[in-house]
Amino acid sequence: MKKDEVGHHFLARLGKTRLRPGGRRATEWLIQQGHFNAETQVLEVACNMATTAVGLATRFGCRIEGIDLDEQALNKAEANIRRHGLQDKIHVRRANATKLPFADRTFDVVINEAMLTMLPLEAKRKAVGEYFRVLKPGGVLLTHDVMLTRDEDSEVLQQLRQAINISVTPLSKPQWLSLFQTCGFSDCESINDSMTLLSPTGMIYDEGVFGAMKIVGNALKPQNLPTFKKMFKLFNDPQQRLNFIAVCSRK
Repeated sequence: MKKDEVGHHFLARLGKTRLRPGGRRATEWLIQQGHFNAETQVLEVACNMATTAVGLATRFGCRIEGIDLDEQALNKAEANIRRHGLQDKIHVRRANATKLPFADRTFDVVINEAMLTMLPLEAKRKAVGEYFRVLKPGGVLLTHDVMLTRDEDSEVLQQLRQAINISVTPLSKPQWLSLFQTCGFSDCESINDSMTLLSPTGMIYDEGVFGAMKIVGNALKPQNLPTFKKMFKLFNDPQQRLNFIAVCSRK
């Protein structure tokens, strides 16, 4: 792993295309809650390589605005969008979640996966407040993130920060739900379970057999193995100190 390379960049370099803690399973649950169709106006925050956006536009024909702060990820997103011929459906740009460049009541759905964990609590509140602002009445916020199974678990928090080189702040399930409700959302439904990002079955489900084999092959290279082992051990912790959580919150 390159010096100070953040975890999701490391995994993308190994060949991971699904970089979410609950993988495809959590994303698919969120999509079911969103009731998408061709008329749905969607904002994806932290769109990364536009994997989810491409899937939504292909499946439902909806229009999607994607934002991210990572220029490298946006370049990959634009290439992915062109490769699928979806330039008329998906537009991506660099923007900050805590100050969205969109008018009030613009979107039917805001989807945000694996990003809120990276923000301090006050920034979390600002971002979720922005999501509430740009959603139409009755719109839904679909989030997918890392969840602590024990409140204030400083040991696993330190291990996670060291493993992925980001000063992340995951929350417990009650804390996540309280965050959305405090910002004005109601009818918060959620699922949570074991992290699947680096589980053997999760990698096969997310990436396919050959994709998973490619990732493992790259992970076994001497320059990658120490970091991969550290992340693999943490994300497959038998004590289940980290879970994923997916939440559907309604305005």
